[in-house]
Amino acid sequence: MDLYGWIIYNGYLKGNKFLDFAQWIQKAAAKQHIQTDIYQNNHLLSFFSADSMTLLHTKQTELPHFVVFTDKDIYLAKQLEFLGVRVFNSAQTIALSDDKIATYQTLAANGLPIPRTVVAPKAFQQTDDINVNDYRDIANQLGLPMIVKEAFGSFGEQVHLVSTEKELFAKIQELHGKPFMLQEFISSSYGTDIRLHVVGDAVVASMKRQSSNDFRANVTAGGTMQKYHPTKQETDLAIAAAKAIGADFAGVDLLFGENKEPIVCEINSNAHIRNMYNCTGINVADFIMSDIRKKLK
Repeated sequence: MDLYGWIIYNGYLKGNKFLDFAQWIQKAAAKQHIQTDIYQNNHLLSFFSADSMTLLHTKQTELPHFVVFTDKDIYLAKQLEFLGVRVFNSAQTIALSDDKIATYQTLAANGLPIPRTVVAPKAFQQTDDINVNDYRDIANQLGLPMIVKEAFGSFGEQVHLVSTEKELFAKIQELHGKPFMLQEFISSSYGTDIRLHVVGDAVVASMKRQSSNDFRANVTAGGTMQKYHPTKQETDLAIAAAKAIGADFAGVDLLFGENKEPIVCEINSNAHIRNMYNCTGINVADFIMSDIRKKLK
């Protein structure tokens, strides 16, 4: 069977990095003689009724054998699954990865090391009627400084370090109405983490990221990167974390604990791969397409 696939990215996000990721996947597919087309998510509209389920605005009348989903549009991913298309990563995996609270909860349920975390009570709208005493006990439990992290966000932009109760309560007031969590600050990993790219049952590439002036190590926030050789403990943890959320491939970020033990910081179901290539010379897209071909045999 000649495989045919779609690669989907978000058509509303600014910049070329999202199309760039899709094109890397397409080039890797071509190397393996797999035909693919690239679509923006806004060009594939989900339509359903009591007696019909389809996609609107597609150039093709025939559905693909598979989709590489580089976006977070879980409703479109789910629509494709309902239509019988194998989606890499699945809608459930994308949803778990996108919601950091759900990610940490799943990792904890699987007994994997994470920072100590408390989820803020759900609020349906922002209000001035907040009892700060509800959070004072949490501050005593987790200690200061601590991390205040929004459930949804990218590139470290929704992660905040607070050092005093005053800063904590101000940030809580600012975020009230949004899902967020309070988290132990892993000071031993200040400005440093490692990104391990997992594909299938293996870590195929890894790098260390460092920042000299920010607690976050994200390259987009000014961090630098260098090739890194993970330990077996780090490799095993990254694979276990990716499997915990059902990922076919993922970028797993690990922090260093006080005794250099690895702690899961984040899992990205659609981690971009250009930086990893620039740092290591390893094209993760080749591994992703090899894994997809293997799974579709």
